[in-house]
Formats: sequence, C-alpha cells, structure tokens
Amino acid sequence: MNVQTTKVMRISRQQSPKQVSIDQKQLENVEYFSYFGSMTKNDARYTREIKSWIAMARAASNKKKTLFSSTQT
Repeated sequence: MNVQTTKVMRISRQQSPKQVSIDQKQLENVEYFSYFGSMTKNDARYTREIKSWIAMARAASNKKKTLFSSTQT
C-alpha cells in the first residue's frame, strides 16, 4: 500500500473525523470521492451525485438540441 496516495473516508452522519496512520504516517481524510462514476460523500447523502447526473443530462440534451437544430445541408 502506498501511504502517500492512499486516502481514507469515514461514512457517518456525525461529523467526527478519525485519524488513520500506517507506519507512523497519517492518511489523508477526504469528504467525497468518485468511484466508477458514482460520487460518494462522507455524510451518506447523494446530493452531489444527483446534481452531477442532472448536469450531465443537461449537457447531453443541449448537445442533441444543437445537433437537431443545425442547418447544415
């Protein structure tokens, strides 16, 4: 395990970060991370992921809108 690149996230509704150490080196605590396209947050809520899905849907919709409204011959 590479201690410099390893990060830790504790999922809990209570904000009490725990410190994790390996070989006297403290691992970085993170609030959220993306894994296989799914955004996970440390408070077990998915609002950031839902907002991300909405933004991706809007972008795809706008792309299709310009595709269908273009006047190329």
